[in-house]
Parts: sequence; structure tokens; C-alpha cells
Amino acid sequence: MLMNINFKNSKRYITLSTICLLILTACRQEDKKARLVHEESTQTTPKKTDAPFMWESANVYFLLVDRFMNGNTTNDRVLKRTKKTGVLRGFTGGDLQGIIQKIKEGYFQKLGINALWFNPVVEQIHGSVDEGTGNTYAFHGYWAKDWTNIDPNFGTYADLKELVDLAHQNGIRILMDVVINHTGPVTKEDPAWPADWVRTDPQCDYTNYQHTVACTLVKNLPDIKTESDKNVALPPFLIEKWKAEERLTSELQELDAFFDKTGLKKSPQNYIIKWLTDYVRELGIDGFRVDTVKHVDEDVWAVLAEQAKLAFREWKSLYPEKVLDAKDFYMLGEVYNYGIHHKRRFDFGDQKVDYFAHGFDNLINFSFKFDAKQLSYEQLFDTYSTALKTNLIGKGVMNYISSHDDGTPFDKDRSSPYEAATKLLLSPGTAQIYYGDEIARPLQVEGAIGDATLRSEMEWTSLTDPKTKDLLDHWQKLGQFRKAHPAVGAGAHKMISESPYLFSRKYTNDGNTDTVIIGLNLPKGKKTIPVKGLFPEGTIVKDAYSSASATVINDQLTIDSDAKIVLLAPDTI
Repeated sequence: MLMNINFKNSKRYITLSTICLLILTACRQEDKKARLVHEESTQTTPKKTDAPFMWESANVYFLLVDRFMNGNTTNDRVLKRTKKTGVLRGFTGGDLQGIIQKIKEGYFQKLGINALWFNPVVEQIHGSVDEGTGNTYAFHGYWAKDWTNIDPNFGTYADLKELVDLAHQNGIRILMDVVINHTGPVTKEDPAWPADWVRTDPQCDYTNYQHTVACTLVKNLPDIKTESDKNVALPPFLIEKWKAEERLTSELQELDAFFDKTGLKKSPQNYIIKWLTDYVRELGIDGFRVDTVKHVDEDVWAVLAEQAKLAFREWKSLYPEKVLDAKDFYMLGEVYNYGIHHKRRFDFGDQKVDYFAHGFDNLINFSFKFDAKQLSYEQLFDTYSTALKTNLIGKGVMNYISSHDDGTPFDKDRSSPYEAATKLLLSPGTAQIYYGDEIARPLQVEGAIGDATLRSEMEWTSLTDPKTKDLLDHWQKLGQFRKAHPAVGAGAHKMISESPYLFSRKYTNDGNTDTVIIGLNLPKGKKTIPVKGLFPEGTIVKDAYSSASATVINDQLTIDSDAKIVLLAPDTI
């Protein structure tokens, strides 16, 4: 029963459930603070920059935690995940502490990264599956068992908090990868969720909307009934698990308080929404990268976005000293095969859905790898700038050249790594670097079957190779310039000349203007650049690629460098 307390002077009403939720949230936060081992002295003070952060032009680094860096060898063997697996189908040791180590070393900062996305780190199924590829464990993070807990192979809640805090102190936002579409597969160690939670058939054939949403992605991957608005009880195995972990009472109380406060039904998707937004409320996660968007009833995403925004605002109110800016919570969606040319609507054949109207700010652009191969630089840049400034105003797309599950990347054999970097980082839109793109990590591994070949370990030892160092230097220069100038990713594109190829990008917002000039495939040595209408007479301009500077005289400037690229902007030093 709800009790209303009337504060007559203020004319405000507080429900008993709201008071309970506030108390429970405070208790949970204090309890977790007590469990956190977090040395403030190890954190790095963020570098101040005049360039505002913008998701529309962000440099996002996407990594698989297990494959990136092993920072804590004590969690390499846990939960009896010891069966022999197929090639690249088991846990190899990477963890959250490894990411923390690389932030402390400045690896991401030198690459110009201002947003970090890593695979889901919630507790995964304990067992393995074998479907003709050898035993496979959930090293990739997409087979959830318990959304309320961090998987011990990845680390601890304390590790995740340390990572988020350290990233924020270094000006890096965190995109948490989340899944509502499905649980993990059923194994001997991992029972199926109840029938009112999941379906186990039919398998999707993608012929229309219904056969994409109300079905299982693949065999033995139970599909959450996200179209259901029926109240359901918690799975018995989860209750027993929480009881054994001595947290059943607190979890149940939190759930009751959440549903009382929000008025949402205790449906499968709303339980998961509660569990996922807890990380936002408690840690200040900046955004979600949402998996398998088109396989979930789109109304669910609007609820997730609403609850995540409320949770983010609550975190900001509790920790004002940690707030980076006034930006709202961000939603990035994976609508498989969506491309920038679809504009705002994805076509299922029998109906079209506008996911931007259901909570999403940005969708992953599956068209980029094809466009980057087929179009010239100018065709690519102009097409993308026009699309973002007409059909997708206020929204965005995330471009990529390779990913964890795309078997046809832009440069599969890594034969054109410089072109890949240049096209990705200079294209309008958000840029996603997949771990190892910057050092040409191989995407073809002998003996690896299917998407496993895309998920090899990060080759840190390759950085001793001069060729790899040179390639990384190219990525770093482009990335840092892009980070420093929102005009690169979010500005209006305009060609200055076709030969030599020069173009400008100009971005204006709230009275602030950012203008850059970029040249590609230029001759080595002295290069004369026309700048009329872009840089005023007498302006000192710096080339971020060669570090050379020049002064604008008679509406032009001359850069003398051995590089074929110029990245020009007024020198603010």
C-alpha cells in the first residue's frame, strides 16, 4: 500500500516507495563503497581542452576486454572454465585492470580517444557450448547469466568503478555494452530461464518484422519476450544464486522499490532495464551501446532510454564534482545492416521502424566499409556530410572499418591500413576504432572459425616494429586532430580544390566556430594552400601532421613538409 506524506507548505508529495528507493540506493552505494579498493593517488588529472566533447564527432575505441590486456593474472582461471576450446574461443586473460593500465599509460589519450566502448562485462554463463567449432566460453560478454554482477574473468565491481572514474578524469566517456534481446545459451551449468521470460523457438528467418523480433537469433540462444507486458516472477535459479551470495533480500527490496517508483510492470525487459540502469545510477556510465536492437520491440528502447537518462541525472546530482558536462545520457544502437543511406528508418520488408524516435541518438553505420571501398575521398566525405546535415539532423551515425562480428571488413588482409585510418578518421560522423586497427592487428587467424578470427589478442609486442610504430603515429596524428576539432566529424564539408585535393570543415554552435583545412595526396615539400574566407590574413596556422607552421599572407599559406597530408587549424598557442 502506498502512503502519501503531505508537506503542506511546499505542496510536494512523496510516496513511501520513493523514500524506500532513496534509502535502498544510499545503502547500496555505501555498501559498494565499502567494498571498493580505489587509490585516488593513482588517478590522473584530466587535461583541459578548449574543444568541447561531442558525441557526433567522438573518437570511440571499441575493445573486447578478454583480448585487450591482462592486468590481473589471478582472475585468469575462475568458475571452472577449463575445458579445451576451439581456436580463440576461450578466455585468454584480458580484464578491466588491463584497460585501467593502458589509461594510466596514456595509450588512449595519445590516440585521441575520448570515448571507450567495451563488450558487456556482466556475469556470463559458466559453462561452454560446442556447435562444431570446439568448446566456446562467453569470453565475448554477450551471453548473460546475471545482469546484477560483474563476471570474475573480467574483474570486479571495484575494477569497473575504478575504470569509469579514471576514464572520466582523463576526459574519456564510457559506453557500456548492454543486451536485452537474449540470455546466454543453456548448458549443464546454466539452466534455461522460465517460459514466461524467454522463447526457445522459432528461429528467426528475417523475412519480416515478426520473424525478426519474436524469434531466436540462433539455436540455443533463448530470446527474451520483450513484447510481453505481463508480470513475471524471478527465475528460481537466480533467487537461489542470490541467496547463496547473501544478497537476496537487498536485491528483492531494490526491485520492489524500483517498480513502485517507476510504475513499470514486472515484465522481463523491465527487470533487465532496472539492472542495467543501476550501473548508470551508481557509476556514472555516460551511454549505452545497445546490442541486437532490431530483435527487440522498439518501445522497449524508449523505456530504457528514459530510465537511463533519469539514472544519469540522479548520479550527477549525487556527484556534482565528477560531472564532465551538461550532456544527457547517450544511446548508440546496433541495428544490424542499418546504413546511413536508410536515413531515419530501417526497412523490415513489411514495415519500417524509426529507431531514432525510440530513444536512440546514434546508430552504427554498416554501410561505411562498402562506401569507403567504392567512393573516392571527396564522394565519401561529401555524401556523409550532406546526409548528416539533411536527413539526420540532431542524430548521428558511427562509422567503422572492422568489428568483432563483421566478416567483411574494409581491409580484411590489412593491406591498406593508412587509407583505412584516413577514411575513417576524416569522415563526417562518429568514428569507431576496433582494438588493433591502429596497429593492423591481423583479422585472419589460422585455425579460427567464424567470427573468432576477428577476435585475436592485442599484439602489444608488435609496437617494437618500426613499421607498426609509423602506422600508429599516423592514427595518433589523425585521432588527436579529430579530437581537438569537432569540425572534422561534425562540421559542414566543402571541397576547396580537386587537384591538389583540399577541403574545409566548418562547425558553428552556440556562437563558437571551429574551422579546419585538410589536404590529402599532396606533393612532398612546399605546399601552397588557398585559405580565403577560412583563415583571416595574418593568422598563424599549424599543420598538426608535420608540426610545421605558417602565416596567412595574401589569402594563402605555405607549408613545407615531407608529408603528403596537411591538417590545418589556427595555432592557439
